[in-house]
Amino acid sequence: MSADIARSASAKAVAADQAAAGPVLAVSGLTVVVRGEEGEREVVSDLSFTLARGKTLCIAGESGSGKSMTSLAIMRLLPKPATRIASGTIGFAGQDLAGLDERAMQAIRGNRIAMIFQEPMTSLNPVLSIGTQLIEAIETHTDLSRREARRHAVEALKAVRIPEAESRLAQYPHELSGGMRQRVMIAMALALKPDVLIADEPTTALDVTVQGEVLELLRDLQRRQGTSIILITHDMGVVAEMADRVIVMRNGRMVEQGRVGDIFAAPMQAYTRELLAAVPRMGAGAARAGIGEPAAPAPDVAAVRDLFVRFDQRGGFLGRVTHRVHAVEGVSFSIRPDETLALVGESGCGKSTTAKAIAGLVPFSGSITVNGRDLAGLSGEARKAVKRDVQMIFQDPYASLDPRMRVGDLVAEPMLVHGIGSAAERRERVAALFERVGLQAGQMELYPHEFSGGQRQRICIARALTLRPKLIIADESVSALDVSVQARVLDLLKELQREFGIAYLFISHDMAVVENISDRVAVMYLGQIVEMGTRAQVFGNPRHPYTRRLIEAVPVPDPARRRGNFARLVHEIPSVTRPRGEEPQRLRLTDLGDGHLVEAEAGIIPGLPLRAS
Repeated sequence: MSADIARSASAKAVAADQAAAGPVLAVSGLTVVVRGEEGEREVVSDLSFTLARGKTLCIAGESGSGKSMTSLAIMRLLPKPATRIASGTIGFAGQDLAGLDERAMQAIRGNRIAMIFQEPMTSLNPVLSIGTQLIEAIETHTDLSRREARRHAVEALKAVRIPEAESRLAQYPHELSGGMRQRVMIAMALALKPDVLIADEPTTALDVTVQGEVLELLRDLQRRQGTSIILITHDMGVVAEMADRVIVMRNGRMVEQGRVGDIFAAPMQAYTRELLAAVPRMGAGAARAGIGEPAAPAPDVAAVRDLFVRFDQRGGFLGRVTHRVHAVEGVSFSIRPDETLALVGESGCGKSTTAKAIAGLVPFSGSITVNGRDLAGLSGEARKAVKRDVQMIFQDPYASLDPRMRVGDLVAEPMLVHGIGSAAERRERVAALFERVGLQAGQMELYPHEFSGGQRQRICIARALTLRPKLIIADESVSALDVSVQARVLDLLKELQREFGIAYLFISHDMAVVENISDRVAVMYLGQIVEMGTRAQVFGNPRHPYTRRLIEAVPVPDPARRRGNFARLVHEIPSVTRPRGEEPQRLRLTDLGDGHLVEAEAGIIPGLPLRAS
């Protein structure tokens, strides 16, 4: 450690000793207001809490509850001039942060109090290298030379277990995976050993295994550095895994607070009980009658046979193909009517590319049949007619809806494209669909921004139903929703399946959700399926090491069952991009009985290449 960093750490230790009897952070009567067309309204109301040294305080609640506004107020990063702290104090190191000028806050922000934001790709500057951004943060708060700051940046990357840390400094954010980018954000936040770390939904968009690694990393760094953490999340499993104390917020107000064990064992408020009841739990799917049992023989709605999707990458002066992305490699499965097949795996495994191929959105080789008609042999109107039977629900409902169109017109648009019905008939069907998905026909004249996230997803579901499809592909359709909204949307999907006999291809990295909604499960790794079977087979008796790792990574919403250290990857998962002409190893699936398929040797170690079968 350099002399300047050491002196900084020593000064912080002295400050800690001087205030050892009290909390590291004390918020009292905090009220934040936002100015709108109808005047100011409170988004955080009279909030008070303390943060103990070396402990983790979780602030939980649904979107709009005031969680993120609280963190931005502490960091003094509220968007101006529309938002301001109306009253209250934020006590830290003998000062009231609410009253400090910007120059004084700059000395604290990043140095004494650091923050990790939810989406690292938008938090990191895309045109600056990782090294430039890390080194700049260190130079801003220390007197280190450029060379010393670079050395400290490498140490910070190593501390968050980023392999080949020296070479990563030259890379740009888009060259790293989501989990790697989040680790860079953590390294940047912890490089100066802050007293307080605020993590705002740091794992919401991450795969379950990467989430487990990030949470374990935060715990490890907290043990070694004594950092106090404020963790903001709507995932009650993460709360149970990480928190010492919990604050539950709703509509800007504190609903309940207490020790994590007390909150989960005996919540005092009805809202807290509702929040906990909505959490998907592993094992709950086993109680659902008929789920996981083989369905009666019926023609397949869709059948995929030996599907390949590859993308060429060009480089050099002449723009020749130098590498090829092997996104999907020899995937096969079928989906029956009234069945939910879940496709699971980490980001980059090929789930969404498989879905896009079935929907006719990317070129492919192999065979995809929908209602017995092979997409590869169709063109023009015939292909358009088959695609009516396949509709998609995307992850981000706001990005899926044109903000300039009324939602009624958006839902009616597929019928207009396919020339179905008169204007009056289309409007009548849209009104009926709005009522069916829990909206009101009178809301058809509104625009997407006038709805909540859960309501927008319901609009997307109504849009997918307008053509009365045989298959709906739900691509991470509930991963960004609050837990209670997520539960309502999942219930709606199940109801619609029972009513219309729809088949679902349900794509997700949330194993707890998959276990609750699926009939069968296919596990993907590096573009190939490594295990497939009924829900009972895959979750009750997972045979592949990668499947077991995915299941073990799911946080349990019970503090009494808090797991120990999450198993770390020895290496990063290999890239699916290979030099032109180099073929990946092909896997062979064997039948363990009753249709339970698994990679022949079941010998992969996550983070290492798949073994040849």
